[in-house]
Amino acid sequence: MTLTAAPAETQPSDPTPRPASAGVVLTLARWSTRHKAKALIGWFLFVAVVFVGGQLAGTRLLEGAETGTGESGKADKIVEQAGYPATPTERILVQARSGSLDAATATAVGTELRSKLTGMPQVSQVGDLVRSADGRSALLPVVLNVNGKTGNAAYDVAADQVPAVQAVTAGVAGAHPDLRVDQVGDASLDKAIGGQVSKDFSRAEKLSLPITLGILILTFGALIAAGVPVILALSAVMAGIGLSALVSHVVPVMDSLNSVILLIGMAVGVDYSLFYVRRAREERAKGAGRRDAIEIAAQTSGRAVVVSGLAVFIAMSGLLLSGDATFVSMAVGTMLVVAVAVLGSLTALPAMLAAFGDKVDRPRIPLVHRLRRPDGEGRFWPAVMRVVLHRPAISLVLAGAAMVALALPALGMRTGEAGADSLPRSIPIMKTYDAMTAAFPQTGFAHTVVVHSDQPLDAKALDAGVAGLVADARATGQFTGLDDVHPVLAPDGRTATIDVPMTGDFSGKPAQASLTTLRDTLVPPFAAAVSVPGTQVLVTGPTAGSADFASSMRAHLPWVMAFVLGLTFVVLVFAFRSVVVAATAVVLNLLSVGAAYGVLVLVFQHGLGHQLLGFQSGGVVIDWLPLFLFVVLFGLSMDYHVFVVSRIREAHDSGLPTKVAVARGVTSSAGVVTSAAAVMVGVFSIFGTLSLLEFKQLGVGLAVAVLIDATVVRAVLLPSAMTLLGRRNWWMPAALERRLPAQQH
Repeated sequence: MTLTAAPAETQPSDPTPRPASAGVVLTLARWSTRHKAKALIGWFLFVAVVFVGGQLAGTRLLEGAETGTGESGKADKIVEQAGYPATPTERILVQARSGSLDAATATAVGTELRSKLTGMPQVSQVGDLVRSADGRSALLPVVLNVNGKTGNAAYDVAADQVPAVQAVTAGVAGAHPDLRVDQVGDASLDKAIGGQVSKDFSRAEKLSLPITLGILILTFGALIAAGVPVILALSAVMAGIGLSALVSHVVPVMDSLNSVILLIGMAVGVDYSLFYVRRAREERAKGAGRRDAIEIAAQTSGRAVVVSGLAVFIAMSGLLLSGDATFVSMAVGTMLVVAVAVLGSLTALPAMLAAFGDKVDRPRIPLVHRLRRPDGEGRFWPAVMRVVLHRPAISLVLAGAAMVALALPALGMRTGEAGADSLPRSIPIMKTYDAMTAAFPQTGFAHTVVVHSDQPLDAKALDAGVAGLVADARATGQFTGLDDVHPVLAPDGRTATIDVPMTGDFSGKPAQASLTTLRDTLVPPFAAAVSVPGTQVLVTGPTAGSADFASSMRAHLPWVMAFVLGLTFVVLVFAFRSVVVAATAVVLNLLSVGAAYGVLVLVFQHGLGHQLLGFQSGGVVIDWLPLFLFVVLFGLSMDYHVFVVSRIREAHDSGLPTKVAVARGVTSSAGVVTSAAAVMVGVFSIFGTLSLLEFKQLGVGLAVAVLIDATVVRAVLLPSAMTLLGRRNWWMPAALERRLPAQQH
C-alpha cells in the first residue's frame, strides 16, 4: 500500500498504485496547467465576487445576550427582552490634585460642566454632582443620547457621541489647571481600548507580511517563488472574510472574526503553497519536465495538502461542540478559510506554476539563491538525524521527558477572564478609571441580580426584599458601595435588576468569592421574600459571566477533544492505511498541546519572563484560550505531521528500509517544514507584543507550540518513534484493511 504515485526516486510514469484522492488532485492539477488562464481568472473572480458580496451584504454580529452561557446568559436574555432603555453613562471626575476638594470649587466646576453639556445633541441627561467620602473628589454623571437605540447599536451610537463630550471636558480641564477634570465611562473605555486594539492589529498586519515574505525569500532565493504563497494565502483570506460575512446572516459572528481568519488563513495558506511549490521546484531540479514536476507535486504534496486541510477542518469544526456562540462563529470562519486555502492550492497554484514556468525562480536574490541547495536538505538536519537515529531509544526518552516536564505545569492551570487590572496603563483613560473607582467604589464592577416574573412585580415586596439583601450583604463584609443599591423596574413591570457592587476587579478572587456568597447564601432568602408563582431570580454581571463561561468550557472540552481526536484518527487511518501512524500522530500532537499549555502557565500564571514581554501577571490563563488553542494547534501541527510522514511513506514504498526511509523523509522535508514554522512563529510572535493580555497569551502559546512541534516533535520524537516501531508503523488490522476503499492504479 503506497501513499503517492511518484516517490522521489522514480519518474512520474512509475506504475505505483495511488489512492483515489491523489487521482482527483492530479486531475485538478492537469486541468489547471492546461487551462492556466481559465483557472487563474476563475480563482481571482471567485475571490473578488465573494469578498465584494460579503462587504455589500454586511456582517451580522453577535448581540451581547447571544454570547452568554449558563445562569448569567439566561439572565442577560431576560434583561435584553425586558425593554430597558439604553443609558450609556460617562462620568466626569473632578479631583483636587492635593488635599481636599473645596465644596464651592466643586460646585462651580460642576455648574460649568452642566451649562456646557445641557442641550448638546450628544447628551440625554446630566445628573447631580456627587461628592466622595474623603472629600477629595466629585463625580458628574452624563447620560449619552443614543437616539432610542438598544443593544449593540446603542453602544455604537454612544461611541460616536463620546468625542463631543470629551472636548467639553478637556475645555473645562484647561480652564482649571489646579484640578484634575477627566472623563471615563463604558463608551469612552470601549473606544479607547478598541482604538488601542485596532492600532495593535494594524501594526501586526504591517509587520506580518514583510516577515512572511522575507522568510520565503530566504527559503526560495527568488522573489516570484516567495511571492506565490503570499498571493495565494492573501486571496484565501479575502475569500474567507467574504464568505463568513455572507454566512453570518445565518450564524452571527463575533466582531474580531476577521482577525482570526487572517491569522489562520495566512498560516495554512502559506504552508500549503509552500509544500507544493517546494516539491515542484525540487522535482524540476532533478530533471523532470515542467508539467511532470507539477504533476509529481500534485500527487505528493497536493495530496498531503488535502489530508492536512481535512485534519485542520475537523479540528476547527470541534468548536461547533463548544456550546458557545463565539466559538461557533470562530469555527465557521476558520473552516471556510481552510477550505478555500485547500481549493486554491489545488487549482490556482498549479496554474500559477505553469504560467510562470522556470521564471518562478526569478528574479534571483544575490547570495541567498547561491546558498540554497537544490535538494532543500542542507547540512544541519542530516546531522541531527544521524544523532537521533544512532540512539533512537535514548532520543525518544530524553525528548519525551522534556515534553512531559514542560506540560506538567498545565496540571495547575487556573483560568479566568482578563479584567481591568490586566489592561495596560499606557492607555490614559485607565488611570482615570483607577482614580474614579478608588474614590467611588460603587462606580466599579457589580453583580446584577435579575428578578423576572410572569406577572407584574410587587414594588413594596421588592423594596423590602432588596433592603434585606443589602443588610445581609453588608454583614458578609464582601461587598462595597451598598448605600445606593435599589431595584430598577423594566418598562414591562415584570423584570427588575439590582446592582450589588463588588470589591476590586471583576476577575479577582474577592469578586469570585462574593459571587459564590451572593448565589449560594444571599439570593435564596431574597428570592423567598419577593417570590410569587413564576418568578425567577438569577445573577449575572462580568464575574458571573466569566464563571459560567468557565463552567461551560469545563463541561464541553472533553467532548470537543474526543470529537477532534477521534475523527482525526479516522482520517489519518484512511490517509496512511495504518493504525499505528494515526495513533502516533495523535499522541505527539497531544504532547505539543500539553507543552504549550505548560509554557502558558509558567509565563502568564506564574509570571516567568513577564518583564521581557511587558505585562503584569494576573495569575490566570484567559478562559477561552485552552479550548481555542487545542483545536488550532492540533490542526496546524497536522500540517507538518502529514507532510513529513508522507515523505517517509514515500521513501518506504520505494523499497528503503524503515530507518533509511525515516532519515530520507525527515531530511527531505526539513527545509520546507522549518520555513513554514519560521513564518508561523514570526507572525504569532507579533501577537505576543500586543497590548491586551489575551492577545499576548494567544501569540506566545501559538508561537511556542509551533516552534516545539517543528523541532522537538518532528525532528526527534517522530523519527525516533518510527525507527523503533520499524515495520509495525504500517500495521493495519486485516478486517479494517478489507473495509477501506481499494486503491487506484
